[in-house]
Amino acid sequence: MLDSRALLRDAGLFAKKSFGQNFLVSEHVVLGIAEACVPAAEVGSARVVELGAGLGALTSALVERARNVVAVERDRDLVPVLRQALEAAESSGVLRVLEADAQTIDLPALFASMRGDGESARVLCGNLPYQITGKLLQLAVHHATDIERAVFMVQEEVADRLVARPSTKEYGALTVFVRAAFDVSRVLTVSRGCFHPSPDVTSSVVRLTSLRPARALETPTFRTVVRRAFATRRKTLRNAWRGLAGTDPRMAEVAESAGVSLDARGETLDVDAFARVAKALEESGHGVVATGEEPGETS
Repeated sequence: MLDSRALLRDAGLFAKKSFGQNFLVSEHVVLGIAEACVPAAEVGSARVVELGAGLGALTSALVERARNVVAVERDRDLVPVLRQALEAAESSGVLRVLEADAQTIDLPALFASMRGDGESARVLCGNLPYQITGKLLQLAVHHATDIERAVFMVQEEVADRLVARPSTKEYGALTVFVRAAFDVSRVLTVSRGCFHPSPDVTSSVVRLTSLRPARALETPTFRTVVRRAFATRRKTLRNAWRGLAGTDPRMAEVAESAGVSLDARGETLDVDAFARVAKALEESGHGVVATGEEPGETS
């Protein structure tokens, strides 16, 4: 495993708080993430795009397992260090280091540029900077049909929300939007001491397995139904969804056809229930017109 502390020291660099940089220094965690990204059955065939490759601790483990790896890093000071540390892998064609912002990459194009065939798993992974976790989860949701799985390091409380069950305080819009497209499991809990420098929070590694088909299509109607249900958690759905179907009696008919009680609160509904309500609204002629906003509320 590459020694992030030594690489920083030798290059005369320091972790940048503005980039949310906390570099993995635990070999156990690195190997656990690499195995979650590329299980034994896919060694030598999987294609992996790593977001925020940093100094290559995880990258070095991925190139040992995957057929191709694209390591995306936006910090121009780290890119030459990363390239030098993994020069052999890049020269062999297994690795491509890409200086770019993970929030704006063309993910389908990246996978299309990698060696592989229709049977090669497409994997998205990364130790996500916590200030842009929501945006990168949104990226994964938007491209759920383009990948087989995503494996992310996130703040523990975010992981709690991703795996939450209905009727719990952690369950919310983030849970619904991500679980509409993925099955979610927690792979590892990672202590602060596994990073340099140590973050102020405990972290978790989560695996998002793409669903075929998805539990729900993230249409403007679905987004609106979910957002309004959680905008004020204490409101009943009767109040939260008021006006969505024009009149209260019409909304009651829509909810009844979807098997949902308007006296319930949003936090009690599972993803399938939200999907049924959105579909019933659309079939009733009261679907929401797209506004051009970003898909999915992941904050």
